[in-house]
Amino acid sequence: MAGLLPFEDLRRQYESDLFSHYLPFLESHVIDHQHGGFLCHTTPLGERISTTKRIWYQGRGLWVYSFLYNNFHRDLRYLDIASKTLNLIQKSLPSDSNQSWPIEVDQLGQPTTPPDPEIYSDLFIAEGLAEFSCVTGEQRHFRHAIEIIRKSVARYDQPDYYPAIGETYLGPGAPPLSGARILGAWMVLLRLTTQMLRMRPDAELEALSNRALNAILKHHLNPRFELLNELLNHDLSCPENEYQQLVYAGHAIETLWMAMDEALRRGDDKLFDRLAALFQRHVEVAWDRVYGGLFCNLRHVDNNDWATGKVLFPQQEALVGLLMLVEHRRDAWAAGRFAELNAWVHGKYPLTAHGSPLWQVTGNRWVDFVPGATRVENYHHPRFLMLNLLALHRLCG
Repeated sequence: MAGLLPFEDLRRQYESDLFSHYLPFLESHVIDHQHGGFLCHTTPLGERISTTKRIWYQGRGLWVYSFLYNNFHRDLRYLDIASKTLNLIQKSLPSDSNQSWPIEVDQLGQPTTPPDPEIYSDLFIAEGLAEFSCVTGEQRHFRHAIEIIRKSVARYDQPDYYPAIGETYLGPGAPPLSGARILGAWMVLLRLTTQMLRMRPDAELEALSNRALNAILKHHLNPRFELLNELLNHDLSCPENEYQQLVYAGHAIETLWMAMDEALRRGDDKLFDRLAALFQRHVEVAWDRVYGGLFCNLRHVDNNDWATGKVLFPQQEALVGLLMLVEHRRDAWAAGRFAELNAWVHGKYPLTAHGSPLWQVTGNRWVDFVPGATRVENYHHPRFLMLNLLALHRLCG
């Protein structure tokens, strides 16, 4: 694969991004070394805004530091951070096994809100528990993750599940959609099952993986325009209102690289190639040919109505999928797009010129500097850096 990309240079870049810039900031300003967990309500300059801890971010942080320990360095600092985060999460463990974790806890881990009406917080905890089970070898954490997934799927299958979901994409006034089937939900479930099935075989997880893939490719994929709809009716039929025109490209791109990774786990080349073609289509549709980078939210396909802000995560998810295609298919299109997008992202999002080692996570179409950020991102950014760094290690031999 020599000549496709400067792999050694990229590896040095990603190592610096992760180990010299991002992680030291987290460990100095975001990680609560005394009480455990992550104080994400912090500015890019390290100013603490709030000591409230959203459970969503705690589950994600548990996964990040467990993954660091398992895949990069058996550093006792990583183990300590992961262990203390798990202890914090366990303080708000629901007494009712059918109930979800609270949305937020205080600095000590005590609930400050009702249970989360969505399933994502619980699923991120399950992801963290599964990865942590590989740190310690304690299978009870893996079993607990399966219990959480089972509970979450049961809630997701309720016909009245979270009817306000449309507001996330179309804003206030979006019509309710009770029991919606959500691309983002299948995405998280698919990623969870892929990771856990790599740890050990499990018939229940395999069935859930098949269910998620079937939903994505047979139902969310709209044959009229070959793009993934974000929201469907509870029975997986396409809504007859504005939701049939909604494509949240950020999730679609993220979902498709995750599905490609599942195809790799299965050793299914035909599935991988089909998913790769869909991934390429979504990247090309979302590409801003005027100013570069990727749009995220296509509110109406036929009207070409995009939200033109350039949030960071779709760029990062695309870079994961592009490098996957370079590694596994020696794909020249992917190599070209990766080189272009990687340079654009590194030129636009780092806050070095503004005194911070972090990256800006939101922006307008031109990604001008937006002061006043009050949250540190603790999942998409480190995951993107870690996954691509592992790929670059393999590519460099």
